[in-house]
Amino acid sequence: MDVKIKRGCVGVDWGQVAAILKEVGMAHHEPELHEKAFRSSHTTVFAYVQDRLVGFGRAISDGAYQAAVYDMAVVPEFQGKGIGRAIMETILRSVAGCNVILYAAPGREGFYQRLGLRRMKTGMAIFVNAEAMAQRGFTE
Repeated sequence: MDVKIKRGCVGVDWGQVAAILKEVGMAHHEPELHEKAFRSSHTTVFAYVQDRLVGFGRAISDGAYQAAVYDMAVVPEFQGKGIGRAIMETILRSVAGCNVILYAAPGREGFYQRLGLRRMKTGMAIFVNAEAMAQRGFTE
């Protein structure tokens, strides 16, 4: 399988981004809001198979010592094929030297641990939809 990893937001179908996030059970919004978030990010990475968008991720960062990864998703039929790893490795290279944080969907932590991320003992958050995040297991 020929996977093309692209950085930057040129030519991205933001409707597809929203649809993929919905398909994988992640927070999704109107396509224009995803476009705004990705374009405002330090690093954006998109994976394509035969011109089909199959995964993506982004990092916000100060470019000096802090970064956070968001919207890391791979279409279910392409999971387990190294695409998520390629996306994450590209993101991590772009923020080398930075502390990196992310929050993983419950049950998905192992994927990130295999890439060198470690569980944190503390973490705090304010979520716009706190009740939904608690129901999904992100908060107590």
